[in-house]
Amino acid sequence: MAGPQQREVLLVSLGSTAGLRLADEQLCDALRTAGADVRLVRAEPPPQLRTMALTDLAWARAARAATRRALGAAQSHRPAVIYSTTTAALLWPLPGAVRFDACSAANRPGRHGLWQRPLERRRLSAAPLLLPWSEGALEECPAGAGAADTADARALVVPVAVAPSGQPPRERDIAAVTYAANPLKKGLDRVLAAWQSLRAGRDSPQAAGEELLVAGTDAGELRRAGIELPGGEEGVRLLGALPTGEYRALLRRARVFVCAPRREDYGVAQLEALADGCMLVSTPAPGPYVALSLARALDPRLVGQDLGEGLRAALQEPLPGYAERAARALEPFSPGALARVVEGELLPRLLSGGDVTVS
Repeated sequence: MAGPQQREVLLVSLGSTAGLRLADEQLCDALRTAGADVRLVRAEPPPQLRTMALTDLAWARAARAATRRALGAAQSHRPAVIYSTTTAALLWPLPGAVRFDACSAANRPGRHGLWQRPLERRRLSAAPLLLPWSEGALEECPAGAGAADTADARALVVPVAVAPSGQPPRERDIAAVTYAANPLKKGLDRVLAAWQSLRAGRDSPQAAGEELLVAGTDAGELRRAGIELPGGEEGVRLLGALPTGEYRALLRRARVFVCAPRREDYGVAQLEALADGCMLVSTPAPGPYVALSLARALDPRLVGQDLGEGLRAALQEPLPGYAERAARALEPFSPGALARVVEGELLPRLLSGGDVTVS
């Protein structure tokens, strides 16, 4: 049995997106429940920079500084360290476990990852534990990093948990919701085009008053991305950033969650929508998009390149029992499943590490 000092864990968090903040807070809670003394070490957000390469460098330096401060104040001479994202680990002051939704090798192509990719490969090779959010994330690890699948003894999939946010109303009064933070990556332009096409082709009285609600972005971000909302078009409403409670309340009222990502590193928003009973309409996308296979199994008509046809099928010809089947499919992503992985596998592995040297 590990003593109190040996149970100290530092979780180095960038928290640069809502999904990352959720993942880090969940993991902290699960580790504490399992008996660990956890400190959430937050990197100071850098100013907005022009390129992805510079942005990653600024975040990596912030993570290094935050880790050094935390190690100086640590109760233990050898705390276990988890770096949340490969970016947080790039300039680490000491080796630690790396938890990640995706690697720079996959989501930083060309000049965007010129310096990150080779350094990431070395860090992943040196890490005592690799903690991908999904098996797909592990499969995208770069060649030479010493990991290709879950057969690697250092690898343990630690998913982000999702659960229903509350009791849905008897009737769902919102046609469709999409989440569009980083609107080009999320494919909001494709979603808007499919929605317009659907409305133009529908002559049912049911079309009157139906809306697509767009959360997570504002008009200024859309202008910078070169995306225009349909001028004077009824049926699309831009909501901007919403508190989590308000956003999840909308999901409980919505019949459909629609998206067309150009790449999906995990898809927390899609899993949350399934948990709250929405039908998921999506195009396929590269990346470890874990909800995609779930959506195909639940209703293959709703997954394909023809987003408008998927929307039409979901809104006009929904399959019965979709929400109940989705709830069963999400069991591997439940808070209980996360707790079992953390207590039974992650914490024992973290606490078996040796002494460390800070650089």
